[in-house]
Amino acid sequence: MTAIKNLNRLMLLATAPFAGMLIVLLSVSLPYTLPDWAPRSAAAPYEPKSGPIISSIEQAGRDTVLIQDTIQKYYKLYEQSSTDAAAMLKLAVSQAPRPQQIFDNRIAAAFGKPIRQSSGSNADLKLYAFSTGNYKGYAIKAALKSDKGMKLALGKDKLGGSETTLAAASRYGATAGINAGGFADDNSGRYPIGTTMQGGKYIYGFFPSKDNLNFVGLSQSQKLIGGVFSRQSELDALKPSFGASFVPALIQNGSKLGIPSPWATAPYRAPRTVIGSFVNDQLLVVVTDGYDERGGSGATLAELQDKLAAIGVRNAFNLDGGGSSTLVFDGQLINSPSDGRMRSLPTHFLFFK
Repeated sequence: MTAIKNLNRLMLLATAPFAGMLIVLLSVSLPYTLPDWAPRSAAAPYEPKSGPIISSIEQAGRDTVLIQDTIQKYYKLYEQSSTDAAAMLKLAVSQAPRPQQIFDNRIAAAFGKPIRQSSGSNADLKLYAFSTGNYKGYAIKAALKSDKGMKLALGKDKLGGSETTLAAASRYGATAGINAGGFADDNSGRYPIGTTMQGGKYIYGFFPSKDNLNFVGLSQSQKLIGGVFSRQSELDALKPSFGASFVPALIQNGSKLGIPSPWATAPYRAPRTVIGSFVNDQLLVVVTDGYDERGGSGATLAELQDKLAAIGVRNAFNLDGGGSSTLVFDGQLINSPSDGRMRSLPTHFLFFK
């Protein structure tokens, strides 16, 4: 019992202060006011940091407007450029024939209008007839289009052979033809003098030029070439395709050359055959008529030289003349050979339309 009593006393001592405080609180009335309750205001909306994004969007809009404006300007400029280009092209197309027309008008001023024409894939050929106070003649203007437009033919296709220009043209089906280089006769036939080429090959070798003898022919690129050559390498450098030889050269690179003696006076006048080229590489052949070879009829070399230089011929060479001068066109003899008939010759220049 004593233990229980001691425990009870301990519990009373432990709780006594709390009990006293409770009695005091219950006996004393203290004022106490609870704070007014008010609902908590709604949270403020979240405001992200959007300023830089909005600025970028606005700048992008301004850039878009600027790009659209630039595109529209360039589109208008493109339209205007296209219109201008089309107009320039139309003008160029309309003006393209003018250089040829001016060129043809210059030829017509010297020789009149063409009396015959023939055109094809290989060449365009125009035939003229003209007369001056001292002589009359014919001319062919040839615009070559391919390496088949002109060639040299040997008489009867053999060295030492000969035939008229009309016969050679008929045999080859040529549109036109003229006599070519000079010749020499012996008991075995009629042979070309000097260097002669056909198909890019020397007929019987190269002969150094002497006594003003000139080689004249066409290169592999269809350009008129000619002159005095001391060595074969000099001529080979021009890549000749074909050609023949005679005397003299009349015009070189647009300048008239001195006519060597005795060609200036012996004969003074004669039937002549000359061939030349313009700066555009078109060819001009002139054949003049004469009654004989005694020097009283036909043209002088100086007259032909002056006429060719006046119309812009850049290079020109005299071919065999006198009774050899022959021009055929469309299967007909055009000039009047001084022999009263066509001469049988070893070389001919033929033209093919």
